[in-house]
Amino acid sequence: MKAVAYCRVSTNKEEQLDSLESQQQFFLEYARRNEYNLVKIYADEGKSGTKMKNRTQLLRLLADAQVHQFDIVLIKDVSRLARNTVDFLTSIRKMKALGIKVIFVNYDQTSSDSSEFMLTMLSAIAQEESSNTSKRVKFGKKQNAEKGRVPNLVYGYDKIPDDYFSLSINEQEAKTIREIFNMYLEGNGETVIAVELNRRGLKTKRNCNWSQNAVARILSNQIYVGKIINGKQEVSDFLTGKRRQQDEAKWLVTERPKLRLIDDITFRRAQAIIAQKRDTFNHSGERSSQKNTFSKLIKCTCCGNSFRRSVRTFKNTYIKWSCTGRSANGVDTCPNRTILDEQELLDSIRSYFRKILSDKPNVIRGIVAEFNRQYQTKDENQISERELTARLNKETRSKQKYLEMYENEIISMEELREKTKELNGSIVKLEEELKLVQNHISKSDLLESGLNETFRDIDTVLKADTITNGLLHRVLDSIQVDEKGNVDIYLKVLREIGLPETVQLSNDCT
Repeated sequence: MKAVAYCRVSTNKEEQLDSLESQQQFFLEYARRNEYNLVKIYADEGKSGTKMKNRTQLLRLLADAQVHQFDIVLIKDVSRLARNTVDFLTSIRKMKALGIKVIFVNYDQTSSDSSEFMLTMLSAIAQEESSNTSKRVKFGKKQNAEKGRVPNLVYGYDKIPDDYFSLSINEQEAKTIREIFNMYLEGNGETVIAVELNRRGLKTKRNCNWSQNAVARILSNQIYVGKIINGKQEVSDFLTGKRRQQDEAKWLVTERPKLRLIDDITFRRAQAIIAQKRDTFNHSGERSSQKNTFSKLIKCTCCGNSFRRSVRTFKNTYIKWSCTGRSANGVDTCPNRTILDEQELLDSIRSYFRKILSDKPNVIRGIVAEFNRQYQTKDENQISERELTARLNKETRSKQKYLEMYENEIISMEELREKTKELNGSIVKLEEELKLVQNHISKSDLLESGLNETFRDIDTVLKADTITNGLLHRVLDSIQVDEKGNVDIYLKVLREIGLPETVQLSNDCT
């Protein structure tokens, strides 16, 4: 008689795969002893017994049964077929209806000779074992979460040898993390960032290409500001694997300052952009797109809306930009009738870039002189950087002391939260004050280097065959258009230091 065998292991770990190989060898020997013609072995690797939909080889076996490719199915025990009683009985009944005998070798039971009650009892026992395993795993995860352990791989960190739950900073990957946040704050979307990382040949922690989702997960992961958060979700049904979101009050948050890669201000700015994009999508149903050259760059001075792109084809293709507010809400809502020709606007920007690039030294000197004239302040009116740093270090040491007490099980998680609540607020406030003072003290010094970097970006724009949205966002803060057709561009570096320097383009592009 033609026989097939089915075997399954629940993980891809080496010892489990060894078990799979031993199961296959067992069936070859069993078939030889019983004089069965073993024509095929179906084997699912790394598949849970509680869910049938992902078990491709079992589904293949059931499909082959429909066309009568075999007469007997050999299975080592009930749990190998399914730990879900419903799936188990469904599979048994299908093969029984087709006249195919299922033999559970360890139990010396067959589907044709045994009562369904007996098989149901065996399957129920297997399901209960799976339920208990799920509870033990859940308990272990909760214990690890309460101690702030990190079981998964995280980009930017390496596992410490012989300590599965601990991380150390990977400096090369940490540099990429900081670049991702900087690119995002410069106006590049997740997809644009992913494309750039792939262009450089960089890989994710699992050696895969970067995707929009991979970048988005990094931008929202609080581990990069030294916070490990567990318990956001829990498995609500071990049979289906369905998860449900936990209330934020139930999250388990552990401070790990040594793992910080990003400062709080940068992280909060990124979250603000994410929230803004989410709100934009929720209200308009349209994603914040940066696939077109001037997406999110051209602004109407009358109503504040962005300009939208339209394409007209008549012998040649013409790309125009006009006010979204006027187009969407009617001419009465915005008086700005200006329409920009994309190619002429690009030509005007290129012309301006070439002009300032040719006079780079004088341009930098003039901007720095204007900044110093407008923004000189009295240092004696400010709290010194040294004083703020000393206060911040003191608060950080106090917080670290409580963290060490928790790690040594001297205080509980609840006591840790209570003792560090005010400290956390104080640290955040001091970090912001220190950032402001450092920015104030260093703005004049940093302005020249920032301008030099901007000129390098301008040179990159001019050398590019195609000017992309990402390239323009590296240089420009915005392009402002009024109802008279005047077009002013704002350089990013000047806006960031608070100097409202504009460049007026001719309105030939309208």
